Amino acid sequence: FDWLVLLIAKTGLRFSEALAITPKDFDFPHQSLSVDKTWDYKGNGGFLPTKNKSSIRKIQLDWQTIVQFSELIKNKSETKPLFVKLGDKVYNSTINDLLCRRCKEAQVPVISIHGLRHTHASLLLFAGVTIASVARRLGHASMTTTQKTYLHIIHELENKDIDLVMRALSSL
Repeated sequence: FDWLVLLIAKTGLRFSEALAITPKDFDFPHQSLSVDKTWDYKGNGGFLPTKNKSSIRKIQLDWQTIVQFSELIKNKSETKPLFVKLGDKVYNSTINDLLCRRCKEAQVPVISIHGLRHTHASLLLFAGVTIASVARRLGHASMTTTQKTYLHIIHELENKDIDLVMRALSSL
């Protein structure tokens, strides 16, 4: 499940989307991951449609993640989920407990699996990635969802922009 945590941290996937990832979803030459299904972890297992039409997307991956997952999926069935054995149950709380232990071992603040999604988006926004790109990456149905969810970060970035504008104006 450490690989599951890594994938969510690197992509901002929803928990159910990450559970549904199969080796076939990776496009290593194009460094991308296709998201087109979820896993029914609350029910009887099995693939389900995504949350909304916008949730069907391709997510670009960094080369380190590509290398790591290309090794992980060797000799795995193309169409079976990487993180769930058919017939087994995976609980959100199990993964959150694992993540809690890992955070404590690393002596960093404890975060939940869903918190990784928020952290992923926040880091992108602070790095200067546009709200539109973050919304697409997260599979939000509209940019408004992203704006509402990350309003506090947007305000912080606006304050930073005001400082930049003032410095630029003072040098005229």
